[in-house]
Amino acid sequence: MSDAEDKSLRKLLAAAHIEVMPIAGIEEHLRSLATGATVAVTCSPSMGIDTTLEATALICGLGFDAVPHLAARQITGMQHLKRILDELSESGVNSIFVPGGDLSPPAGEFDSALQVLQAMSTFDHGITDIGVAAYPDGHPFMDDETLVDVLRAKQEFATHCVTQMCFNGETITNWIDDTRKQDISLPVRIGLPGAVERKKLLAYSLRIGVGDAARFSLKQPKTIRKLMAAKTYQPDELVLHLAGYLENAQANMAGLHLYTFNQVEETIAWRAAFLAALDEK
Repeated sequence: MSDAEDKSLRKLLAAAHIEVMPIAGIEEHLRSLATGATVAVTCSPSMGIDTTLEATALICGLGFDAVPHLAARQITGMQHLKRILDELSESGVNSIFVPGGDLSPPAGEFDSALQVLQAMSTFDHGITDIGVAAYPDGHPFMDDETLVDVLRAKQEFATHCVTQMCFNGETITNWIDDTRKQDISLPVRIGLPGAVERKKLLAYSLRIGVGDAARFSLKQPKTIRKLMAAKTYQPDELVLHLAGYLENAQANMAGLHLYTFNQVEETIAWRAAFLAALDEK
């Protein structure tokens, strides 16, 4: 690893966004984070968008920068969207992530992230940083061509994209190269699994459906074996693979996004150990 790559990797790891689920007592999981850290807050059909907003206000009050996920299919309409944006303004939030979400059928008139982004553009709001989802490893319900078309349409309203969790560094970097050839210039925040208990990580990876579970197993047998063999997954190899790509100006890397499944303390401890190991090389 060159000195420039080492420096870039340290910077990205230090400033990585930490994703959490808004469960009761979430503040207990954030004790290992430094004040001012950026915490992304998920939004699931089972918990609801109000839970995300409540956790966002709490996290902001603790001195962190919160990035709430606003799942499009959970927003009932324009008035609901305006209320959400007003609440975020009161909490001092200026960064959000807008996925489509898994709620089926939708709660109201919005069926996609693009529709919410278009609706937001008609409001005078204080959100200056808007992330949208990207899928280097594909999507169970959309073909790759459609995914590119949708991301190209969303980039008019977004400031960056965040990749869904992927275990293969080459898949990620190849995807970035391909999107840059297709008129997509959005900065990319790479989504990586943190240091997570293997059973929890494997269950999430395979939860998205039988067909996609089979695809995951067939495409990444080495990862499956590692997940089954180790008590805790650690993304060392994945991060080291990305290190060789960080100085690629065309890649336009915005940073890293660590999926922790609320194992924040373990992920932060892994990051410290990883950086310490770099010092010894």
